[in-house]
Amino acid sequence: MKNKKSQYEIFREKVKIVLYGTNTILGRMFDLVLLGLILLSVLLIMLDTVEGVSSKYHEQLLICEWVITVFFSIEYILRIISIQKPVKYIFSFYGIIDLLAVLPMYLSIFFPGASILSIVRALRFLRLFKILHIPQINHQSLQLKEAIEASKEKILVFIYFVLVSTVIIGTIMYLVEGKESGFTSIPMAIYWTIVTLTTVGYGDISPQTPLGQFIAALVMILGYGIIAVPTGIVTAEFAKSSLKNNSVSGKKTCKKCQSQVHFDNAKYCYECGTELPNN
Repeated sequence: MKNKKSQYEIFREKVKIVLYGTNTILGRMFDLVLLGLILLSVLLIMLDTVEGVSSKYHEQLLICEWVITVFFSIEYILRIISIQKPVKYIFSFYGIIDLLAVLPMYLSIFFPGASILSIVRALRFLRLFKILHIPQINHQSLQLKEAIEASKEKILVFIYFVLVSTVIIGTIMYLVEGKESGFTSIPMAIYWTIVTLTTVGYGDISPQTPLGQFIAALVMILGYGIIAVPTGIVTAEFAKSSLKNNSVSGKKTCKKCQSQVHFDNAKYCYECGTELPNN
């Protein structure tokens, strides 16, 4: 005889279907409610920073925010207890985001003002891609993830080079301009270098000497090149990933729309989303 499942096990299974079953009716309804509450929470946090609204409705906004926080807290606990490997979820990307979504309100009990950090809940909108479950979007997001992972070493080396360059340029500008022009220290000069390299240009500090202005012009030109390099690295890796994993052929035919133009490793039709046969 098979062992009967306990009430707790049945409860866990039902909860798992609702929380993780994006293809079920209950699962989709819960996901839509969840997205609605995330949007509402973000709007409440924004409204609470508007002086006219906050002065009149601060208490009401705070109560609503706590109600949403309690809901998210219960959801987070249920996600942990409903799966076989809770540690994997806790330390996963979405698990960390879910935790960060509830922590600020509890921290605000001890550190007033910390509740404003609840705005990180906006990151939970990333679940939209999982909820929609559109093959084309999932495929492209996977390719982008692979491209970023493949290029991370190059980007890290590039960032290291930029950091070293900013220190050197900042030191030179400190020597050239000095305190009279606002370059009161090397850290302040490095700050100016970073602002100039990123083409932000706040204008709070600017070189006054001809040599300093010449160096500034070079840094500005260099800034445009620096912006383009990481983009080029990721784009190149993205193109490699596309060529390696996605050779197009007519080997697979969709049963629904009869389309034959699919990637060799495609699981779903790119025209209608129907699951493709395994040839």
